Amino acid sequence: MTDHITLARRYIDLWNERTPSRRRELLSENWTADASYVDPLMRGDGRDGVDALIADVQQRFPEFRFKLIGEPNGYGDNLRFSWGLGPDGVDSPIKGTDFAVLKDGRIKSITGFLDQVPAGA
Repeated sequence: MTDHITLARRYIDLWNERTPSRRRELLSENWTADASYVDPLMRGDGRDGVDALIADVQQRFPEFRFKLIGEPNGYGDNLRFSWGLGPDGVDSPIKGTDFAVLKDGRIKSITGFLDQVPAGA
């Protein structure tokens, strides 16, 4: 049985991990080898592609961190959760909702939606 809340938290931890080797460990533990990520602004295929796009986001927003908004929920091999991206201690200026398809308790694919993006972000 998949623990959807734990998997969503690990996903957020991955996006906040700044050490490349640790980020690759988290990808290996929680994502399938052929996993994919897509949202309106970017796409990553395989663990290497996902790792590269996370590194790009971290470089673009060096002072920002991801956090879960609300409670993740899911059923079977499906998971939905919302997140915020911004500086610690303030309401996140960037927000989104991601939908994951799981395989054997790991992330197979993420489809991300951007719910709030300020101009120029």
